[in-house]
Amino acid sequence: MRILFFHNPIVGHVLPLLPLARAFGAAGHTVAFVSSEDMKAPVNSEGYELLPAGVTTAEALEEVLRRTGVHLLGPEPSVEAIAECFAGVRIDLGIADALAAAEAWKPDLVVFEHLDFVGPLVAAVRGVPSVVVAIDPDLGEVFLGALREAARPRYAAHALEVPARVPHADLMVDLCPPSLQDVNASTPLDRIALRPEPHRDPEGIPLVGRAPAGPRPRVLVGLSTVADGGLGPLLRELSALDIDLVATTGGAPAADLGLEPGRAEVFTFLPAAELLKDVTAAVHHGGSGATFGAAAHGVPVVVVAGTDGQAAQAERIAGTGAGLALLTEDPSPEAVCAALMRVLHEPSFAAAAGRLREEIEDMPAASEVAERLVKMFA
Repeated sequence: MRILFFHNPIVGHVLPLLPLARAFGAAGHTVAFVSSEDMKAPVNSEGYELLPAGVTTAEALEEVLRRTGVHLLGPEPSVEAIAECFAGVRIDLGIADALAAAEAWKPDLVVFEHLDFVGPLVAAVRGVPSVVVAIDPDLGEVFLGALREAARPRYAAHALEVPARVPHADLMVDLCPPSLQDVNASTPLDRIALRPEPHRDPEGIPLVGRAPAGPRPRVLVGLSTVADGGLGPLLRELSALDIDLVATTGGAPAADLGLEPGRAEVFTFLPAAELLKDVTAAVHHGGSGATFGAAAHGVPVVVVAGTDGQAAQAERIAGTGAGLALLTEDPSPEAVCAALMRVLHEPSFAAAAGRLREEIEDMPAASEVAERLVKMFA
């Protein structure tokens, strides 16, 4: 089969797709990706072809600002403006290239992540079966409604009715473990589970040299996949504790964090599978990659949520007993430290995280899901 993956031009949106793409490739199928030109590095490093279509995330943000007057990285952007980015701007500025790429490449199956709206429109126009990969728990009815309304005129431009509910596909592949599902969410799509895997580099790439684990607890800190100005103050506060620190800066230079030399292992980026090695606890922002990665390793967490969606996910993590959720706006470094000390010293958190890890281990592996999809759509 020829399987064409679509994703937003955001690293955190392509990484969760890679295990399934690798499984298709290992089974002898041909895989390619469609996204903006700046996603070549993560896609090409896996050995896949990138078919460029659409604009970068920065360019999309600029276009949303021009159309709506809303800066999506500002405080509390409207749901409508966010929907215009994902289901409006990205279709407007990418669909022509994407359709041309699909015409030339001729996929048998389209796979897209749940916030990509170019892939499902390409599948609908070409009459190709499609699968949506849910890389986050339920997005909420209000946001889904705004996405549908933004997509409506773009479907109409191709003489198509927008689906009654988005995301829409022939099947949903769901990365969220059962304990972290939104029990109030509903979807008309048939679902199959896919075990979430912390990102790792392709085979053959040498591992980064790491400090050996010592007798103290090792704590991973990563507040965002983009640079975050609050990371430095938090790391400085945590550095006073009797712990070993590992941090990812999201691209910010390590020198800007104000830490004593050697006090922490600091990386601008490192695959989650390597970051989580020998980690006792983690502090993160509640994004799906960080949440599922820590859970897959059985690591208890403190979640400093930055968005409503992250806050909802943080509450579900706390509900399992596998961590604590700090839901107040901009919690102080002292509050984060206090929560971390509880997670490190109360055994119930590690026990609950271990149960969550076992739940994820019971989910179908990417190889099983790929085999099932081929049988369904070949």
